[in-house]
Amino acid sequence: MPDDRNKRRLKVQVKAGKTRSLSSKLWLDRQLNDPYVARAKREGYRSRAAYKLIEIDAKHKIIKPGARVVDLGAAPGGWSQVAARRAGEGGRVVAIDVLEMGAIPGVEFLQLDFLDPAAPDKLKALIGGEADVVLSDMAPNTTGHRQTDHLRIMALAELAADFAGAVLAPGGALLCKVLQGGAEPALLAQLKRDFAVVKHVKPSASRADSAELYLLATGFRGRSQDAVRPRESGDPGP
Repeated sequence: MPDDRNKRRLKVQVKAGKTRSLSSKLWLDRQLNDPYVARAKREGYRSRAAYKLIEIDAKHKIIKPGARVVDLGAAPGGWSQVAARRAGEGGRVVAIDVLEMGAIPGVEFLQLDFLDPAAPDKLKALIGGEADVVLSDMAPNTTGHRQTDHLRIMALAELAADFAGAVLAPGGALLCKVLQGGAEPALLAQLKRDFAVVKHVKPSASRADSAELYLLATGFRGRSQDAVRPRESGDPGP
């Protein structure tokens, strides 16, 4: 009778070498044994992050057929792939990033900094009007210091919210990454002013040991005088 243990999925272990740090070994261990990484390879998604958006959209229905969707900081393109499939042939998906990104069927790519003052107008000219959904899975490079990393990702989320305020059509939605940590009152106040419903969501594809959360804001009320705060030269970057 076959040993039941042979039916179990074997865990891949990476040995630490002379040129591989412990943190690098742990990262490789996690990647090689992550079911979402393996699934993304099988199903043709560019990143495991695609399953976060798939799960969120399956529950909250933010990307409707024919939607005009903007994906900020899109590279390598996992979220853009999902958005293109959900929006369908009648939709428009625009991926924006300062990094290069390979072509994706159904996705138009703008290689620019979304903080460029001209970026909102360039986007609206490309899609022929305002957007229905703004997505942001952006995260800065981590420093290893929890509070610093939290403040940096929150700064990115605030900038994504500012951009959304400049390009969304009334009734539109914003989905952006944040981290648990408490420094959210200003962002939440802004979103609750500008959107009908604001909530935190954490898809199961987010690693259980991660402080990662997503803010989902729906029912955009439209632009007001202070909905968009231009970034001045003295403002801190992300």
